[in-house]
Amino acid sequence: MNDQSFAIERRTLHDELVDRLREMIVTGQLAPGAKIQEQALCDAFDVSRTPMREALRSLSAEGLIEHVPHRGATVKPITLQDLEDAFPVIATLEGLAGRMAAERITDDEIGEARQLQDDLERHCKAEELPGYFATNERIHRLIWRVAANPVLERMLRSLDGRVRQARCLVNLSRERWWEAVDEHREILGHLARRDGDAVEEALTRHIEHKLAALRKQYAG
Repeated sequence: MNDQSFAIERRTLHDELVDRLREMIVTGQLAPGAKIQEQALCDAFDVSRTPMREALRSLSAEGLIEHVPHRGATVKPITLQDLEDAFPVIATLEGLAGRMAAERITDDEIGEARQLQDDLERHCKAEELPGYFATNERIHRLIWRVAANPVLERMLRSLDGRVRQARCLVNLSRERWWEAVDEHREILGHLARRDGDAVEEALTRHIEHKLAALRKQYAG
């Protein structure tokens, strides 16, 4: 944890620190139930305890970290109930972002989305899970960015950590990969036509299908 390549520029300290720690939790570098080694993280990121504790409080508010008596801060295990609670909210917000993006998207951004769709299909064919997930995430974040509503994007980012954490912890079927590819293709088609109603409906349905797949994995 002493690799100085983790050092963060002070001008964006809080946001960068929250993003880095969230990524470590989501990808399992900080495993569910693991105790947060605060000093070790301070050393790794070359920050003092004050910004580290502020970042941990932000992640606690997102539900990624919990404070256990006599143990300190730990990574909160994700449960099916957590997902059942979060996904209806996520589906509504994603649908809204899609509707707003359809109203604002440019031809260049449509081209960017098409390239990401091509990348998604390539990763799926090659069964490259990390690339597939990363591209999937980039597609959703493109929609959030095009929607151009900072409050909406901030809310989606705060909920997205739990979704990504669950996705990394379960083994989704290859069938679900391809279903998601098809759903993204449908969303892209509606975006290209600037059809806000259709984008909202397709994105909401996509999130609902994602929950159904996670639910099935948890049950198994």
